Amino acid sequence: MANLSLKHIYKVYPNGAKAVNDFNMQIEDKEFIVFVGPSGCGKSTTLRMIAGLEEITAGELKIGDMVVNGMEPKDRDIAMVFQNYALYPHMTIFENIAFGLRMRKIPDIKRDKAGNPVLDKNGKEIPVMRHYNKQELTAKVTEAAEILGITEYLKRKPKEMSGGQRQRVALGRAIVRRPKVMLLDEPLSNLDAKLRTQMRSEIVKLHKKLQTTFIYVTHDQVEAMTMGTRIVVMKDGFVKQIDTPKNLYRYPANKFVAGFIGTPQMNFFQGTLTKDGDSVHIAFKRSDAKVTVPYSMLMKTMPQYLDGTKTVYIGFRAEDIALEEDKVAASNAKIKVRISHSEELGTETLVYGDINMDGDGFDETSTRVIIKSAGFKEYQSDTVCEAALNIEGIHLFDIDTEESIMPRLPEYNYADCKVSAGKLAILGQSIALPSAVNCSDGEYDLLLPTDAVTFDGDIPAEITSTEDINGKLLITLSVNGKKLFAVTDCSADGEKISVADGKIKIGIDMKKIIIRKNSEDVISPMPLVNGLNGTFVMEKLPEMTVVNGKEKKVKKAHYYLLIDGTKLEAPAEVYNKLFAATSDRKAFNSAYRYEWTPYDFAVSGDGIRAQVEETLDYGAEKFVRCTVGEEVIYVKTDKRLSGTVHLVPDVSKVSIIESERQIRIL
Repeated sequence: MANLSLKHIYKVYPNGAKAVNDFNMQIEDKEFIVFVGPSGCGKSTTLRMIAGLEEITAGELKIGDMVVNGMEPKDRDIAMVFQNYALYPHMTIFENIAFGLRMRKIPDIKRDKAGNPVLDKNGKEIPVMRHYNKQELTAKVTEAAEILGITEYLKRKPKEMSGGQRQRVALGRAIVRRPKVMLLDEPLSNLDAKLRTQMRSEIVKLHKKLQTTFIYVTHDQVEAMTMGTRIVVMKDGFVKQIDTPKNLYRYPANKFVAGFIGTPQMNFFQGTLTKDGDSVHIAFKRSDAKVTVPYSMLMKTMPQYLDGTKTVYIGFRAEDIALEEDKVAASNAKIKVRISHSEELGTETLVYGDINMDGDGFDETSTRVIIKSAGFKEYQSDTVCEAALNIEGIHLFDIDTEESIMPRLPEYNYADCKVSAGKLAILGQSIALPSAVNCSDGEYDLLLPTDAVTFDGDIPAEITSTEDINGKLLITLSVNGKKLFAVTDCSADGEKISVADGKIKIGIDMKKIIIRKNSEDVISPMPLVNGLNGTFVMEKLPEMTVVNGKEKKVKKAHYYLLIDGTKLEAPAEVYNKLFAATSDRKAFNSAYRYEWTPYDFAVSGDGIRAQVEETLDYGAEKFVRCTVGEEVIYVKTDKRLSGTVHLVPDVSKVSIIESERQIRIL
């Protein structure tokens, strides 16, 4: 049993096509992970890289604590179930299940004919590798057959069995070895609908019995939602979202996930959002539909989308739109729908219509709507009626990137503010601005990142709720009656913060804020990533070493990052990953982008030559803005600097991107 770690995994073919792009995931022991997506999304390729059947172009794959990038499939202690069963037709079911065990050797000690251990001249047991004996084979095959309910079929040939029974045999051949990880590549796609439903339950039951890690590939979202503890949704080689089935359904990170997960798929309209004081006006395009909702219900929306100028996708699931008279009467968010037809499905009725009174409700347009109604309901075609929108179920996406603009973890707080005499008035508080935030007097919009709210300041606040979201803690605060979001790592401040804490004091990290006037940034945040271009070089240097008890001078290879003429020696972790991602020769002939944070640099007597442009004083911290050639970088400092300085970055903390293929290596 084992956990898996996939860090920056890429699969790039010789023609430059990227089948898998920067795949990152930590899989815990005994999880049931499902990779889902349309054909060509890279899910099976990722599974085959885990199995060792496809070479990893770049990245690090660990099974347990061992890096297995270059390890043969047979040595990874994994088992794989294929789509087409891959049974040997001339063998019985017993022989098919036992075949892998016959080929496999296990560690043991040397024994005599009576079964007693044979000792060496030092009195120690002699280790050997041997095949399973007949009794061991029979016991293991029988155990697997009993788990899968195929004991009575062990003497049959595959042609004498149904599709579901053959799939059980394929599973039996995999589980008989008790591998650390079970890999299943669309194992149910050849079965009919009824048998697929039955086998889904069988595989879930098998996972609970075996208590091992399962990774399952499918294109069927129903299989993904009903089987997985977590689901990886992929498209075009990219991971679109990783989360539990419930969270994927309730909090899709982008329009693709929102439309892919759920039946019927989510309704997508186009429209604009206009913030007006404590309200937001939602106007649906190609329709007369308009609703006004409290801003508090859309507070997580990114502020740049609330000026009424940007078209966005507005999503509602079918169950979040209601036609029932009581729900419509109680709703403050109502639109008119022209009904076209309905589908009665027994426990529910799907009603199709259009919010454009000239639309027909049949074509999939930006005004077509599908409404889920409980039980049998009859609706007359061409009837115009009111529908209630559940605003708590609204989803908003960017029209171009299709990413959510109302994420579960909000990125910014949006507030009106005023600057006067070097002080910032916000949320009923007056805060002194540091010299780096040089802003003239006036009224502005403040974009306060949720991670810029600190817990070591002087601003009184009250914690109203906390929520753990994938290792991040979302903290909802009340400051003078105004809602404010803060985000922190659960492993850091988050463990110490709870609703029980009640009233606390917060601060603001001034280097992260944005002050905006008429949609133009007056104050921008300080960049927190520095990038420098460079190459990778090797130099052989003479060193004294001991060979056969004698000192001898030998030349040893040293590896360096070469940036603007300065060589920075690379630790083993860095150059090993560079070599793993490229061939040795390619590593020395490629251009790289090296990245560090402002905290990773030290000012020294030698190093990368930089010119100080200015010192930025943010109160609690000071930074210098420097230029290295044409690059601008920011460096944390404790004192005011000027002129030419030399910077030495911490090479152990470098992040590396290969420029040509845009592959993140480290």
